[in-house]
Amino acid sequence: MRTSLTILLTFLLTYGCAVGPDYQRPGYPTPSSFRGEGPGIPAQPAEASFGDLKWFEVFKDEKLQKLIRIAIQENYDVQIAAQRVLAAREQVTIQRSFLFPSVNAGGQLESIRTSERGFTPNAPRVERTAGFIFGDLSWELDFFGRIRRATEAAQAEFFASEENRKFVIQTLVTDLARAYIELRALDEQLEISNRTLKVRENSLKLQKARFEYGWDSLSPVLMTENLVYGARAVVPSLKRAIEQQENRISVLLGRNPGPIIRGKSLLEQNLIVTVPPGLTSALLERRPDIRFAEQTLVAANARVGEAKALLFPNIQITGTSGWESAALKRLFTGPASFWDIVSPVIIQPVFQGGRLRAGVRAAEAQKQEALLTYKKSIQQAFQEVSDALVGVRMFKEVALESEKQVKALSQQTNLAYERFYGGVTTYLEVLDSDRQLFESELRLTQARADELLAVIALYRALGGGWQTEENPGALQSQNISK
Repeated sequence: MRTSLTILLTFLLTYGCAVGPDYQRPGYPTPSSFRGEGPGIPAQPAEASFGDLKWFEVFKDEKLQKLIRIAIQENYDVQIAAQRVLAAREQVTIQRSFLFPSVNAGGQLESIRTSERGFTPNAPRVERTAGFIFGDLSWELDFFGRIRRATEAAQAEFFASEENRKFVIQTLVTDLARAYIELRALDEQLEISNRTLKVRENSLKLQKARFEYGWDSLSPVLMTENLVYGARAVVPSLKRAIEQQENRISVLLGRNPGPIIRGKSLLEQNLIVTVPPGLTSALLERRPDIRFAEQTLVAANARVGEAKALLFPNIQITGTSGWESAALKRLFTGPASFWDIVSPVIIQPVFQGGRLRAGVRAAEAQKQEALLTYKKSIQQAFQEVSDALVGVRMFKEVALESEKQVKALSQQTNLAYERFYGGVTTYLEVLDSDRQLFESELRLTQARADELLAVIALYRALGGGWQTEENPGALQSQNISK
């Protein structure tokens, strides 16, 4: 028996194979450069990428950095993703355990006393106490690689869960940065509104004084009141938006709604693309969502092999060994021992109503779905990078032109006041210039915010934001070979 088992195991290790296709990364036609590059974006040739920078190298506001650190530690989505990684890692151990024999131990103590008045007449009474201790072994020989393919799929799913965790962190970091910039933009707009309201209230006092002294008619007073009321109406709307934005940031932090600390103003936020986008081929390795899609494809590919292996014979070895004795003190003696080893049992599926072949076809369809999802994620990534690149360039131009407009309208408003008080023009010119200046200042603030948001979008599209401070560049997959 030992010789037979040795020969079988040697044959298994030598000739055993895993059926099904081995994974090979599918090709995808990557462009030579990102569309959208132009003035204001560094040249392409360098392999280094803006997406390689760590988030605290991009976002220099210390208060924002503090918020991001809190969010990474306390955000519920990040914690959920981390638990999924732990569960997936244990699934690898569970699946790999089937490669080894399963050994169980058991015991039983039995005391029997028969009846003298049972169904058998005149049967003598029997009293017996017996002990029974045993161990059994069951081992499925993975000759055709079903268990190995299932383990391969579980490992890929573990890596996919790790990439998903990084994607959650990336989304959290960039979403929090966007929300913070939007909050600072609202703060800036509120400051502009309060400053404009104060100027208009002072102007209203002056117009009322001119009317009381008979220097002017009631019309300028009413017109100025209209401007004051318009500015006052903007303030509560901005305060509402600010409080709601603070609530949104609080939830990203994993906390209940509350006030948010502020750092640098909107104008002090220095988000500049100083590093080129990098090589297009490197995007596939940098973005966690693409790596997640690829690991999902790896798992689906392995599942095809697992399904095909079910079409081949199943080989199992079983055995039982132990001691049994009516006298407990002689339980572990030689005569009380027993064993029963069943030579390898081979079970070949013959008729399953098409279930096994349908399983293969289903696994192949799921593999094709994963392949298409992988290619789609790459296509979407290139679109996001191109959109972000053109956004960075165009929003910068919008901000520059808006800044020129504010400067021109500021001079126009000052000149309109001088002309009005000099009696050269009507008050309508003053009102129109003041209104245009207020609106242009709000638009400039939004244009500056849009420029910063475009930089954040580019950083995220290039795959940045998931790197941790402890190990920013390495793939943080845990060792699952132990």
